[in-house]
This record gives sequence, structure tokens and C-alpha cells, in this order.
Amino acid sequence: MTDHALSSDADTADQRRARIRKGLAGRHRSEAIFRAAGIGAVLIALGLVGTLFWQVMTKGAPAFTQATLHLDVTFAEDFVSAGPAPLRSDFESVAEYEAAYLDWRRALAGVNWNALIEQGVREKLPALDAEASDIRQLVDNNAGLKLRQMYQDNPDLLGQTVSVSLLGSADTDNWLKGTIDRDLPDARQQLSAITRAIADRFRADGIITMDFAWHIFTNTDSRTAPASAGLAGAFVGSLYMMLVVIVLAVPIGVSSAIYLEEFAPKNRFTDLIEVNINNLAAVPSIVFGLLGAAVFINYFRLPISAPIVGGLVLTLMTLPTIIIATRSALRQVSPSLRQAALGLGASRTQMVFHHVLPITFPSILTATIIGIAQALGETAPLLLIGMNAFVASIPSTPFDQASALPVQIYLWQGNENRNFFEARTSAAIMVLLGFMILLNAIAIFLRTRLERNK
Repeated sequence: MTDHALSSDADTADQRRARIRKGLAGRHRSEAIFRAAGIGAVLIALGLVGTLFWQVMTKGAPAFTQATLHLDVTFAEDFVSAGPAPLRSDFESVAEYEAAYLDWRRALAGVNWNALIEQGVREKLPALDAEASDIRQLVDNNAGLKLRQMYQDNPDLLGQTVSVSLLGSADTDNWLKGTIDRDLPDARQQLSAITRAIADRFRADGIITMDFAWHIFTNTDSRTAPASAGLAGAFVGSLYMMLVVIVLAVPIGVSSAIYLEEFAPKNRFTDLIEVNINNLAAVPSIVFGLLGAAVFINYFRLPISAPIVGGLVLTLMTLPTIIIATRSALRQVSPSLRQAALGLGASRTQMVFHHVLPITFPSILTATIIGIAQALGETAPLLLIGMNAFVASIPSTPFDQASALPVQIYLWQGNENRNFFEARTSAAIMVLLGFMILLNAIAIFLRTRLERNK
């Protein structure tokens, strides 16, 4: 072999190694770019989620404290004209006593309880020169009703002076929290000049404090007294709907998936069912709302704006998710397990329920809880079945009229008192997110616990 041939072979080998190094460098560069893009996408997603949570929390946190007026109120006889509660005499029948008691309660309704609040404010500021309407703007519209209820529950308060805590009005809360511009002219302010001065004075003296707003969790929605509006009715309505979904969607969905995956024959009919289940999972939620309004309300005559109807609609929405997730979990079980169970003499039913399901139960449970959590946040179908109606009571059964947490958020977001209800809307979102996070945490905990015990 000549020197020229050896040199040519050496050049060819060097070129080959150079091409290999270049190819490896390109592959490493592509992997690095892909890795960086993946990390960047994750960071962007976390940043967006973090921004969302930060915005909701910063806007909603102030709503959990509310201006509260602390006064000494005297239930003087010249104010409480209804007098003490009637006592039943020995010669008085039950009907006569009940009639007298109802007359006394009607008389209580005619008492000017706001005058007691006005008197308590004037005692704090003896030199105050203000109209009764200016003082009335300080507190919530239900403040007088609270005093009436106190006296009705304990008529012995007549003639006594007691310390009471009354919710400040929504406008007072806005003013003290600074959610309204203090430099606006009087014509554009929500409170009169004298009311604003009283509020600032009481805030500085500690007569008005920012206390935790427990009523958000214990009161129902209110239009006449927005400061005392709460989420209790909507929360119970959502709870009833989730109970309906759990009772109906879980057993029906899991049973359907087990039958389709383990027992149903493989033919065109079952293929058609599978295709339709997948299609139902992609149907917009508002379509289920139209279906619920047409079938459950118009045809079956179920009550409008009732949790039972909302639960049935959400059940239809959740069923495809549960069926698909359950079938996916069943497919992941090794065929050798089924063959071994059948080979040992187990029936097909015993094979499924004694060997396959215990393995897939954690995955099925997780998918079910996540599906229920997703249904909890649905709004569009609930609007179409009338659950956006104003309901000022807590439902006692799933057949009573009620609202739901996502619908309550929708209603508060559209309230005309934007300065007050913007924070209250974010607070409701925090409650809803907390409920959903709790459900997902339960799913993760149960899955981890069950997998550990297998």
C-alpha cells in the first residue's frame, strides 16, 4: 500500500470522526435546547399559576376582615315601646298566650331599633351634630334587626346597657379600607362628609375595629344588607350537589366501565358506545345545562334552582370522565393476572372483583375524586337550570332552592357595588379553590395510602 493510500485512509477516518463529533454535538445541543424549553415551559406555567393565586389572595384577603362598630346600647323603655314579653297566667289558655306573644313580636317589629344605635353613637361623641341618616350610614342595614333579635331572645335586657358589636356598612368598610379614593368630591363619595368624619374618628379611637368576618361562612347572600352577605347557602348547595354526584356518578360510572372492559362482547355495538362516551367527554358543559333544563325541569318537573337538578346535570358531565379513567386503569392490569386467576378456577366475576379491582382501586378513586372536584367548579350548566336566582336561605334538602359556590362568585362579580364585592368575590374564589384543593389532597392521600397497603 502506498503512502498516498495510507494518507487517504487517515483523512477519511478523521473526517468520519469529525462528522460523528459534529453529530453528537448537534444532538447534545438539541437535547440542551429541549431541556431548557421544557424547564422554561414549567417555570412559565408555575409563574402564571402563582400570579393567579397571588392576585386572588391579595384581592380576597381584605374581605376576611370587616369594619365592626363596638357600642354600648341601652334598651331604654322609652325606646323599646313594646315592653317586656307577656307572661302566661294561670287562667290563660295556650292559644291566648300564643296570640299575646305574637302580638308582642309584631310590636317589636314596629320599634325603631336604629334609634338605639343612634343614641349609642351620640354617647360616644356628645358634641356630635349629625342627622340620624348620617349615623345610620355607619352600620349595616341588619344592625337594627340584630338588636331586635337580642331583645326577643332575652327580654330581661329591658332597661339594661349592653356592649354590642355591629357590622359596619359596605360603604364604611370601603372608606376605612381605602378602596374608594378619599380625594373625590363629596358628590361622588358613597358616604356623607359627617359620616366619613365619624368613621375616621371611631377608627382612630378603636371604637371601629377590623375584625375577622366570620359571617362570610355563616350568613347567606343578602341584597338589602350587602355587608352581611355570606356563602353559607351557596356552600350547602354545592355540598348537596356533590353528594348527588357521588351517589349517582361513582357507582354508575365504575360499574359501566367494569362491564364494558371486562364483560361486554367486542362488537360494533360496544364500539359505538365507546365512541359516544368519548364524544360526551368533549361536549361543552353548557350543552349539559340545556339538557338538564329540558329534561329534568321541563319534563320531570323537578324544582328549578334546586341542588338535585344541579347534581343530576353534573352527574351526566362527570360520568364520561369516570368511565374513561376507570377503563384506562383496568387496561393497565397485566393479562397474566387475569389468566392466573382463571387458571386457578376463579369465575370471571371473582377474577374481576377479587383480583383486578383491588389493584386498580387507587387509580379509580383518584380519577373519581378529581372528576368530582372538576364538577364542583362548573358554572355554565348551573346558570341554565336557574341556580343564579337570589336565594336568601340555607337549603335543608337537595330539593330546596339554593345557589352554588361558582354561581355565587358569578353573582358577586356582577354586583353594582364593585368597590366592596370585588374583594368579596376573590374571597369566594379562595373558598372554592380551597375546597377543590382539599378534594385533590384527599385523592392523593388515599391513593398513596392504598398503594402502600397493597
